[in-house]
Amino acid sequence: MQIHLAPMEGVVNARMRALLTAVGGIDRCITEFVRISDQLLPARVFYRLCPELMADGRTPSGVPVYLQLLGGEPGPMAENAARAASLGALGIDTNFGCPAKCVNRHRGGSVLLDEPELLHRIIKSMREAVPTAIPVTAKIRLGFKDSGRLTEIVTAINEAGADAITIHARTKDDGYKPPAHWQQLAQVHAITNIPIIANGEVWSPADFHRCRAQSGCQDVMLGRGLLARPDLALEIKSTTMGQLYQASAWPAILKLVEALFEDSILNCAPRHVGGPIKQWLGYLRREYAEAQLLFERIKRLNSAADISAALGEHRSHLPVAA
Repeated sequence: MQIHLAPMEGVVNARMRALLTAVGGIDRCITEFVRISDQLLPARVFYRLCPELMADGRTPSGVPVYLQLLGGEPGPMAENAARAASLGALGIDTNFGCPAKCVNRHRGGSVLLDEPELLHRIIKSMREAVPTAIPVTAKIRLGFKDSGRLTEIVTAINEAGADAITIHARTKDDGYKPPAHWQQLAQVHAITNIPIIANGEVWSPADFHRCRAQSGCQDVMLGRGLLARPDLALEIKSTTMGQLYQASAWPAILKLVEALFEDSILNCAPRHVGGPIKQWLGYLRREYAEAQLLFERIKRLNSAADISAALGEHRSHLPVAA
């Protein structure tokens, strides 16, 4: 059983991968996508989105990171996959699931699910361009408008030589609206000989176990659930092994928020320094009432000094034992 961290565009960047994998329970990360058009990208683009390439392709806590590419042309996708591999990527993932209209208009992401033969050519070209020791994987949805071509899509990717497929159990038209249709993944195991990884709407250990039971998948990818509960993967792993687990209380989560803020001071433009923690608090407030209170306190603040003071004030009101 493995738990993967989803590649959430604009959210799960290198600093977030470092924070979440340090908590524990995560077995693999995928980067935000590198957009591929018609040219071979310079190394600096890959390093910017995946700085872990300069550290043996792993987060500071040692979790492997796969680099994700998004594009619709087999040749450029293959060339850039080869470059990523030469830079030290531990695996190359392919984004066939992004529902964003701006991406789909430029023949990227989930719009390609209506062209299984093109998916086959893209994966095949990448597989042939990348050393066999480096996995080539794909992330898809159930389909574009509906799930009627799911088996055709999975067969095309499988026969092209992919090493694994992650399936977000919703169509493009479903977007992120619940529920996730985990049960539809069960049908594809009979037509593949590679791992199928379930993704979508897992917010708790109970969701995790229902997802595995309905999908027939051993491995699961978590996205928003991990942002709302940073120790969710660790709790799932612990309880699955029969161990007692005490969920992290707010003071421990606040330390992660403060670490993200400190990183933002160093790496963000001054006018954007509060953006990352405001964004994360938007997820955390689903699980922690204190996150809502803190969000309300800082949502209109912009300067590092003002936000720092608000964080200090918030912490000062926590119980002394924390």
